[in-house]
Amino acid sequence: MNIENELDLESLFQPSWAKQPADSNQYSRFTGNEGAERGGDRPLRRGSRPGGDRGARPPREGGFRPQGQGQGQGQGTGGPRPGGDRGPRRDDGNRGPGGPRPDFRGGPRSDERRPEPPPALELNFTIIPEEKGVDSLARQIKLTGRAYPLFEIAQLIVQKPERYQIKIESRKNAEGVAAQPLFTCALDDTLWLTEQEVVGHILQNHFSTFYQAEKTPCDPPKGVYTFVAQCGLSGEILGPPNYHDYQNQLRRLHQSRFERMPFEAFKARVKIVKDEAVVKKWIEDQSFKTEYVALNLPEPLRLTKMEDVEKHFREVHLPNIVKRTESLTLSGPASRNVRQPALMRNLRHLWEEQRRFPLGVVNILSSQLASRGLQFFKVNKTFTHVSVARPHFLDLAAHPVSNGIRKIVEFINATPKCARKQLLEGLAPSPAAPTPAAAPSASTPVQTEEGAASPGTAASAEVPAEATEPGPTSEQRTLIGDLHWLIHQGHVIEFHNGVLETAKKPILKPLQQSKKERPAKAPVATASAEHAAPETAPLKEPVSAGSPAAEPPAAETPAASSSAPTPEAPETANEPKAEAPNPS
Repeated sequence: MNIENELDLESLFQPSWAKQPADSNQYSRFTGNEGAERGGDRPLRRGSRPGGDRGARPPREGGFRPQGQGQGQGQGTGGPRPGGDRGPRRDDGNRGPGGPRPDFRGGPRSDERRPEPPPALELNFTIIPEEKGVDSLARQIKLTGRAYPLFEIAQLIVQKPERYQIKIESRKNAEGVAAQPLFTCALDDTLWLTEQEVVGHILQNHFSTFYQAEKTPCDPPKGVYTFVAQCGLSGEILGPPNYHDYQNQLRRLHQSRFERMPFEAFKARVKIVKDEAVVKKWIEDQSFKTEYVALNLPEPLRLTKMEDVEKHFREVHLPNIVKRTESLTLSGPASRNVRQPALMRNLRHLWEEQRRFPLGVVNILSSQLASRGLQFFKVNKTFTHVSVARPHFLDLAAHPVSNGIRKIVEFINATPKCARKQLLEGLAPSPAAPTPAAAPSASTPVQTEEGAASPGTAASAEVPAEATEPGPTSEQRTLIGDLHWLIHQGHVIEFHNGVLETAKKPILKPLQQSKKERPAKAPVATASAEHAAPETAPLKEPVSAGSPAAEPPAAETPAASSSAPTPEAPETANEPKAEAPNPS
């Protein structure tokens, strides 16, 4: 599967209606005869029944029905209740002698129980996005220059297992040793927690790779047997409880298939069967002796018991097949095939937790994108976005810019939810396409000056070809280049939905002065000094409106007159800068 095609931001961030194919018909499953399938047309309402009005209902035999009998709640005025009056209703809603009405709304519902947490393991589970997918994301963000919400990108990664890997790492104890080692099987790359689990997995699923079972006839068990014991979980016949090998068979089955189950609970699931067919089958099985021949050895070796087979496997094949490790990285599809129950539940819990709130994926994804030169900022101090540059306010009064840059910034500020199409139509509209004149057809004769029809002239008239869609004009290309420069400098932000916004002016917080640097308080003036100050203060002459001092200083004219932006010193990632207020 191509990771780059799967992580196409343009298609993944489209609305749901835009992701549907154009030829899809949401009413295709309807045929128009759904009413006929339910039994024809619906019955008419009361009052318009077929056959006209049936007239008034005849009087009931035996007189009218007494009030309060057979009427529902709120119909008529009923008579006295058979059980007597329950007393007046209180103001708080509780009844009189009957006591308060019980509240059935309290307490949690039985069907809303949360699933049990997974078993605690001394392991750390981490979801890591695929490197190829992250490269594709960084390339698309740099190419488009748009700002995408980081948490939504992380949720898109968690949706499919092909987009991430899972790293499982063992924790260290106080001595620096792995508290929970991991064991892998080289035959199928499965992961296990103990050596006994991986050995049992190999002998159960890959037994024919190392050994071959051979049955040889022997003497059947002597005696008369009318019943046998059978495992209620697996259905395996264990033999009569008084047979000499019964306890060995019971222990062997428990250790090989139900080791995680308590032995007493397993023993309680054994049942006694008196069926003659089951007893006969056990006798036939005991009439053959099973031997296990070791394969891939220079000399043939025969083993009589499974305990001997396991011991031989540990001595000969275990070091080459089973590997012990402290950390392992699994691909997303491989993590879905883990067979160890405790690991499987922990991986499932990790996936559900990150799908609900992918904080762990966001932390790793932000480090991966930052190493590829992308920047991060928050919108409204809540939603983290990733883009090619952080917002950087452009002060048009303090920085001389070209006329095209100034128009773009002013147009975006004046247009709420401005898009590229609106910007192009407002500042550099496309010229109107000329309407081609209708050419005379070949069958219509052309009139000459003498009034005679000239068929040759009509036949030689050619129909103009269809006009192709014109490309962008020079003004539009200049506008697009200026907008590209503003976006990559952080002066304009283009969000994933196409909305353009300018970086806002940062609000500088006042610096708090320390106690040592605070100026000393001025002495409080006396009342006499306060009254004397206005008399001794010199009067300033008012400045007339026409005087030169009243005129404001002439504004500095921008030196740049062309449409190309004035280059500025580029900001590096290490330079501290005032963070712009988050755009809406």
